[in-house]
Amino acid sequence: MRRLTTVGLVLTSLLLQTPAPRAQQAQVSRAAAAAAATPSAYFAAERAAAERITAEGMKQILYTIASDDFAGRDTPSPGQDKAAQFIADHLKEWKVKPAGDKGSYFQRIALTKTEVDRDHSSAQLGEHTFRIGQDFLPTGRASGDAEAPVVYAGYGWVIKSKGLNPYEGVDVRDRIVVVSGDGVAPPPGVAAGSLRPGDWETPVSYAQKNGARALVLVPRGFERRWRFGAYRIAQATYSVPRLEGVEAEAEEEQPETPAAPGLVSIIPSRAMLEALFAGEQLDGAGVLKFAQATEAGEQPKAFALKPEKRLRVSLRLSVTEAHTQNVVGVIEGKDSKLRKEYVALGAHYDHVGASGASGCRPVGADSICNGADDDGSGTTALLTMAEAFSKGPRPKRSILFVWHTGEEKGLWGSDYFTRYPTVPLKQVVAQLNIDMIGRSKKAGDANPANKMLTGPDEIYVIGSRMMSTQLADLNEAVNREYLNLKYNFHYDEPNDPEQLYSRSDHYNYAKRGIPIIFYFDGVHEDYHKPTDSPDKIDYQKMQNVARTVFILASELANAPARPVVDKQLPSERLSRY
Repeated sequence: MRRLTTVGLVLTSLLLQTPAPRAQQAQVSRAAAAAAATPSAYFAAERAAAERITAEGMKQILYTIASDDFAGRDTPSPGQDKAAQFIADHLKEWKVKPAGDKGSYFQRIALTKTEVDRDHSSAQLGEHTFRIGQDFLPTGRASGDAEAPVVYAGYGWVIKSKGLNPYEGVDVRDRIVVVSGDGVAPPPGVAAGSLRPGDWETPVSYAQKNGARALVLVPRGFERRWRFGAYRIAQATYSVPRLEGVEAEAEEEQPETPAAPGLVSIIPSRAMLEALFAGEQLDGAGVLKFAQATEAGEQPKAFALKPEKRLRVSLRLSVTEAHTQNVVGVIEGKDSKLRKEYVALGAHYDHVGASGASGCRPVGADSICNGADDDGSGTTALLTMAEAFSKGPRPKRSILFVWHTGEEKGLWGSDYFTRYPTVPLKQVVAQLNIDMIGRSKKAGDANPANKMLTGPDEIYVIGSRMMSTQLADLNEAVNREYLNLKYNFHYDEPNDPEQLYSRSDHYNYAKRGIPIIFYFDGVHEDYHKPTDSPDKIDYQKMQNVARTVFILASELANAPARPVVDKQLPSERLSRY
């Protein structure tokens, strides 16, 4: 599970100003509602199929996944690639249908790491000197030097059919162009899917075609871009360029990065933006206001800044490319109509690697964080469930298995999959996320680090009632009629400082309208340490949780109708970290 940063705690506390009903107060109504739900006629057969999931089988898999041979499964790394292949080999053995790219089990994701030569990267405006990482950030991959007068181009998009051309009367040749936007996402009120080939030009393509010297981009989500961009510059970490552009509706011909090779491109700080637009007809706050707009409204007017303002930008970047991958498989349903719908099961198979910049904290001589519980336990549970589904009776709906990559880096894999799904996302009826289900608090354990760890027959259930009452009722009815585990709803409390709802892969499905449930055992003393090892796992608990989730997935897959989404995700849940 992804760590919550100190910055995130501060932002979360600011967002949660409107209290919702306390989780404890909802227990009585929850129990009453659950009593009305009843497992289907398939329940007996599902129980029999669930018995294929065994503690011993899980132990064998987890001791492999969480071994030093996989070197902590950092994203990206050879150890993680080895884990992906391990999962794919098992899916192939069990004849689970590949659902990745080009008939494979892998949905490949391109990564880049940008390293900056700070001594030779700077910006100058008159007497103002700006430092990279503090006053501006690079975006794109281009190194180079640009010095020129500056023009503001509004949103920068040319869309012929809508009569949008902000460049009329403004020449961008041999100019540095400032745009309210990230250079990729269409302007407010224009859906990417509505764009027709040949009818439009992005600010990037227009600037390149018409001889601009550089781009200054002021993107929507400005503060978030700065927070994560500055961190990446400081740590020289990988990022996913395609997640920094448009959403899933994007046309394939749109660029994947905010600035194409050959064009120097930066994001300014607020201070740099204010200095640049001081004394102009639109100030820096106005430029930023247009960038933050989400609905169609007033169109910003392009203009040339005062001629005495010449901006000089020098960038020296070294870009390293790599790949990672989600692992995706499908067991197709037997019903000719319902097989087009999917019950999604998810876990993340990455962890934090070995000691160093990855986030692994060494303990003595042990420097590899093997991630047995986080999330080797979920990875293993999904594998055993895939085997059980492949060898048991096929349900009516299809079962989608996604082992997400890069969860520890910022939910990369689930973000990528939900933007670029390999099955129609609207056909996913629910997503069940398993992230840490293998640890139990022992009797008499007084370690404060284990205060919130669940007991042997207990598991946290998070988000089940956030969007779909039917999903929550069925989840509780299945548990009640089966193993009757202790479901703990503590983390559904909206004011809980941990904010776990937004810290694992289910979140990216939920914010796209898919009801979710997140199963979690609790943070413990070995979280993100080399001591999160397979010998500390409660395999009986893993078995029981996995079997229960398996039966719920079966019930969802055999239900006559998909669970109704009867609630909107609260706005405070739509802001991460």
